[in-house]
Amino acid sequence: MKSSIRVLVVDDSALMRKLLAQMLESDPGMVVVGTALNGEFALRKIEELRPDVVTLDLEMPGLTGIEVLKQIMRKHKTPVVVVSSHSTAGASITLKALALGAVDFVAKPGDIVQLPEVTRELIAKIRVAAESKMVQPLPESPATLRAKSHKPSDFPQRPAAKLFAIGISTGGPYALEHVFSQLPAEFPGAIVVVQHMPEGFTSLFAKRLDDACAVQVKEAAPGDLLLAGRVLICPGNRHIRVKRLPFGDVVALNEDERVNGHRPSADVLFRSVAKEFGRQGVALLMTGMGDDGAEGMGDVRDAGGMTLTQSEDSCVVYGMPKSAVERGYSLRTVGLKEIPQVLQWLAEPERKHSATAGGTQLPK
Repeated sequence: MKSSIRVLVVDDSALMRKLLAQMLESDPGMVVVGTALNGEFALRKIEELRPDVVTLDLEMPGLTGIEVLKQIMRKHKTPVVVVSSHSTAGASITLKALALGAVDFVAKPGDIVQLPEVTRELIAKIRVAAESKMVQPLPESPATLRAKSHKPSDFPQRPAAKLFAIGISTGGPYALEHVFSQLPAEFPGAIVVVQHMPEGFTSLFAKRLDDACAVQVKEAAPGDLLLAGRVLICPGNRHIRVKRLPFGDVVALNEDERVNGHRPSADVLFRSVAKEFGRQGVALLMTGMGDDGAEGMGDVRDAGGMTLTQSEDSCVVYGMPKSAVERGYSLRTVGLKEIPQVLQWLAEPERKHSATAGGTQLPK
């Protein structure tokens, strides 16, 4: 019989510590081995109790949650699930924590009505965290620094040679920052991203990526053009589709029913890519839990497009790529470090590829 997941709860609020402990211990597969009211106590208790997962409040007096997270990543390598507020400040600091290596986050319940949903989400994410791979914090690499210094002050509107659609979830903020910071401002393709993230977080996430990258990154708005060197992040709680129109290629947003339990859903995006772009579409599934995007990737492959999945060894959670690989929809598996090079190679205007012809010989 598998042993229970041992969790340490860190929060400066006595009420929140008690509430989180009750939420977690409602699941028979979890045990709260301790609680800590601040960062200093948290680090001591991690050393003493060796929990499997830590839930971490980021806004605490004294040693901040971010400082605690940095020390956990450096010394203990213990998976961390952030429990954050829904405020703008809370969203901003949460995104920083995800880039530093936190596995995922859950927004604190705003009222008692939200408790059952938040409890289910927290338990599911702690289970994933307990099985996840740890990542190293992103350094300010020469490529990233070069990207920032080469960002155009006035973004030129250039038609895209190819469309890249990305589906990603747990571990996504870290992975996307790595990939997009390596792309040049002159990247010839357009990119649309479905990142499973709540409403209110995606605009700040897009801004954070834009500040770190030479390509333009923005939260998608209805009618935004698909342009070379532009990355559009789907807003939380919306679906996104692509559409080819006489005046240019654009995105459309809606609030249709959830697909695979998600809004946005990668399946919705990928199916529109298959329908509208055919052989000129590329679908990429990256780190994340669940199977969102797998069937849509099959549609892209059947339409003659290229399909890629992130390698298991470089994923925080291999669920989404694995589901596509197991169904035979992925034409090529690529490590996280190699993804920027592969995207640049595929984006070249003269580059042809066909799923029906057995796929493209990508660079090693």
